[in-house]
Amino acid sequence: MNGKDQKRCKVGELRPSQALTTFGIGAIIDLPHLSVMVMGLEDWPLKDTVEIGEQRLLASVKEVLGQQVKALRSAPVVPDTYQVNQFDASALVGIPVAPFPRWMVCPYCRRLAPLGSGLFKLETPYRTDQIRYVHANCSKPGKPPTVVPARFVVACKNGHLDDFPWREFVHGGPTNCKGGLKLLEPSATGEAASIFVQCEGADCGAIRPMSDAFKMDLQALPVCRARRPHLRDHDDAGCKLPNGQDMRMEPMLQGASNSWFGITLTALAIPQASGKLKQLVEDNWTTLEKVQSEQNIELLQSISQLRDLSEYTPAEIWQAVQAKKNATPHDSGDPSDLKTPEWDVFTDPDSEEKGRDFQLRIAQPPKRYAKYFERIVLAERLREVRALVGFSRIESPSDYDHPAAFPASQRARLSRTQPTWVPASEIRGEGLFFHFKEDVIQNWVKENKALDGVFLEAHQRWRIARKLEPPHEFYPGIRFVLLHSFAHALIRQLAVECGYTTASLRERIYSRNPGQDEPEMAGVLIYTAAPDSEGTLGGLVSLGRPESLERHLDQALDNMRLCASDPLCAEHHPYRDGTSLHAASCHACLFAPETSCERGNKYLDRAVLVPTVETNKEGAVAFFGLEQ
Repeated sequence: MNGKDQKRCKVGELRPSQALTTFGIGAIIDLPHLSVMVMGLEDWPLKDTVEIGEQRLLASVKEVLGQQVKALRSAPVVPDTYQVNQFDASALVGIPVAPFPRWMVCPYCRRLAPLGSGLFKLETPYRTDQIRYVHANCSKPGKPPTVVPARFVVACKNGHLDDFPWREFVHGGPTNCKGGLKLLEPSATGEAASIFVQCEGADCGAIRPMSDAFKMDLQALPVCRARRPHLRDHDDAGCKLPNGQDMRMEPMLQGASNSWFGITLTALAIPQASGKLKQLVEDNWTTLEKVQSEQNIELLQSISQLRDLSEYTPAEIWQAVQAKKNATPHDSGDPSDLKTPEWDVFTDPDSEEKGRDFQLRIAQPPKRYAKYFERIVLAERLREVRALVGFSRIESPSDYDHPAAFPASQRARLSRTQPTWVPASEIRGEGLFFHFKEDVIQNWVKENKALDGVFLEAHQRWRIARKLEPPHEFYPGIRFVLLHSFAHALIRQLAVECGYTTASLRERIYSRNPGQDEPEMAGVLIYTAAPDSEGTLGGLVSLGRPESLERHLDQALDNMRLCASDPLCAEHHPYRDGTSLHAASCHACLFAPETSCERGNKYLDRAVLVPTVETNKEGAVAFFGLEQ
């Protein structure tokens, strides 16, 4: 790719969090007249990023990517003083992108050619949103038509992406033919069978329908070239299947939902020190770790960089900073286990120090639900930090118990070299934590061994179909099905009754079965996960009052008894009706946006919550009982 073709996608056009969840490195973005790909970390302007402090998450990122990672940094940030001036240097702040796919189609003459062919000319008008390529020599009279990206690409499960091999495809393999290509659509159906690629070579005239590319044997497409367009190179290791055979590319549409899945690690900022001053130093450590003297602290205070510590003198702060720097590192457990420390805090909130970004308050469960919940915790302030450690194509990381468990061979890299920093985002909000009674959970699990076996069988079949070994690995258990289904039911209720959009709420499931190395867990955190005013006004916490929460729990569970798709939904079987990894659940009753769900709408079943029209099938017993 030529450097002159590189553009910058302003963060103002996207939320910074979308640089991790939707339009991260390696993802394709549709601009008004272009389709572009987000480039790797080497092209990101480091000076425009801001370091984000979260030591637990950084340790987990190091566990995945290596100890050379030193920081979590935000997407490039446009200064607050930014004015709409195309000649201002601040107008260049943004995420670097480059055109992809490189093959374009003229909508008038249907000419199909790559940008490097010279047939298409780049126009850069004053307004950057009007940048486009045009077919200057098109037969259309008047103004040259704007060309559009060819909407087919090829990808593989190892994260590689490439332009569709148009010339090889239409000729049935490698060829020396240099004839021009056209992409014909004689009908308006848009189906692959009604789209044809034609070669206009003098002695050729080859033509082939695009439906041939989607045949199951995949022999119509060549082997993967291990191309990484976001890094402008090809993987030196090549691209192989686990058995050593060459990987073949799979065709997909340019905007396919499985063309990019971000692999992110997420942590909540919880207190890491005892004592108010120590905790404030911890919260501001990204700034304080760089100070070299007491005078540095005094300077930072004079320019209002340490507002949280305004009640302390520079000498006191410097002493606390030195104590932290000289402290012996303590073993904080497995870095990849981000939820256990959070569970410890939520189950004993009174023992933790309150901070600017973390404030908890215990509330009593509603009387009719007191036998199910140990306590309800109101998280009046929360800070969630996410870090992007890679991405995948075709296979979703939500299919695994933990993003770090995703196969390293299928996790695409963010940079050509080992990264020293990774993109991250932080979101401040609020939430409700439901601590289930462990003895009630265990008794219910014993009564549902039959249903547990059904989900285990579905889990194993699903992994076998994808050639993942061993088949039983990462099975979360029926306990997780219960907690997950409860979280989705309540999220949908809050979205309907309380004005929150489902995409602005997110779940965090704390589930661990007995008998493992760590104590068992059974809890659900529902919190605001959108970086706007919905997450900061206390609306979600106010719903945690017993009289209000009881009404919402009643309504959420009552909605689960009957679905608009019943009896088909209630009769759905996890593996007899296709390997779906969910039972009685669908878009009409229990599914949530994938940005809100930890496991991609898998391991869900309404029947574990309340009786349905197919109640007690497979021996299932509703957790909340018939009386609810």
